[in-house]
Amino acid sequence: MSLTVKVMIGMIAGLILGVILNMIDSDFINTHIVGGFFGMIGKMFVNALKMLVVPLVFFSLINGVTGIGDIRILGRVGGKSFVLYLTTTAIAIAVAILLATLVGPGQGFDMEGVDTSGVTGKEAPSVWDVFAGIVPTNPVAAFANGDMLQVIFYTVILGVAVLMLGGRSKAFVEGCEYMNELMMKVVSIVMAFAPYGVFCLIAKTFTEQGIELFGPVLAYVLTLVAALFLHLFVTLMLMLKLFTGLNPFIFMQKMRPAQIFAFSTASSNATIPVTLRSVTERVGVDNSVASFCVPFGATINMDGTAIMQGVATVFLANVYGIDLGLGGYITVIAMAVLASIGTAGVPGVGLVMLTMVLGQVGLPIEGIALILGVDRLMDMIRTAVNITGDAVVSTIVAKGENKIDLAVFNDPNAGLITDEELDIDETAEAELAQYAKPH
Repeated sequence: MSLTVKVMIGMIAGLILGVILNMIDSDFINTHIVGGFFGMIGKMFVNALKMLVVPLVFFSLINGVTGIGDIRILGRVGGKSFVLYLTTTAIAIAVAILLATLVGPGQGFDMEGVDTSGVTGKEAPSVWDVFAGIVPTNPVAAFANGDMLQVIFYTVILGVAVLMLGGRSKAFVEGCEYMNELMMKVVSIVMAFAPYGVFCLIAKTFTEQGIELFGPVLAYVLTLVAALFLHLFVTLMLMLKLFTGLNPFIFMQKMRPAQIFAFSTASSNATIPVTLRSVTERVGVDNSVASFCVPFGATINMDGTAIMQGVATVFLANVYGIDLGLGGYITVIAMAVLASIGTAGVPGVGLVMLTMVLGQVGLPIEGIALILGVDRLMDMIRTAVNITGDAVVSTIVAKGENKIDLAVFNDPNAGLITDEELDIDETAEAELAQYAKPH
């Protein structure tokens, strides 16, 4: 049984158990089993994934920059990915607004009895502040805080300097290549525990949230899910087929493990190790492209979050009876694209971005209280859409640069994680035994 199947079984089992435990509603179960044991295992698993992100991105990106070997090509890869990410985000929110306008969720909604206390807004940063914040004042702090845009910027600059030093950098490059292989092995070890981590995360989420929260905002939920699926299965797959000629069905099959991880963690950043592995070893994108595009996309590509903002804005405008007009919706699109650049790919960040958007178009920020209950589950779906967008753009850029192995893409077994990957061969075992002996 492959790891993907095990993870899917864990996810389905967690969903079923979560719904059952939500119906039981026992204080002991909620406190000690769900909030205690499930919460502990789930948090440990997510923390383990996050533990890998910064070192994996650093060493992989150094290898990617040195592997490209030409600063002009690096600039071309960065430019293409940046334009594609912003384009997909703009298309995503435009389609979401159009669909929400046609469906009209929120019309006739009664706000009476809705608790709007505790909802606070966040001021939108200027475009100048967003781009100025890309350059770190302290690289060590950027690495420690996991500020991915700053980490990427510093690593790319370091990689360019390595290229400029030429042959003198050989030992450093070889060391980074080894560390990259080492980090990918650590990824394999962490992913071996994925079925249990995913089970606990999903069980905890559905026990706490239940399904009754969807009733009052059912129109919003259905519209949002429809917009997310439309972007995932139509917009992104059309772009993939148009720009690469690759089979979208094979692509979606290859990306299934990363999508499951994204769904369970609701964090694009935490899913970077899995996305990077899927894109390189399952899809066949060369590491020189994937190591830049995947972490870059996890930071600035927020297709799913942008869709949520578009649908939520229309929903709240209908609830409050406010006509935003064409100018208001154009403002929403621009704000969502801008906010996606400077916002981290962590759970719940969509609501923070939404407060910026609502403030710009004059909608009451308190309206967010209407969708707070269902946002965690919606966040899980839109994160899966986000990382699929990262993979699509990475594949498009790689195809344009002739940096994709089509034999790997067409091989259904390429990159599958097996139990043998975690085994230590006899030679290595013997060497380890020698070190274990007292001297």
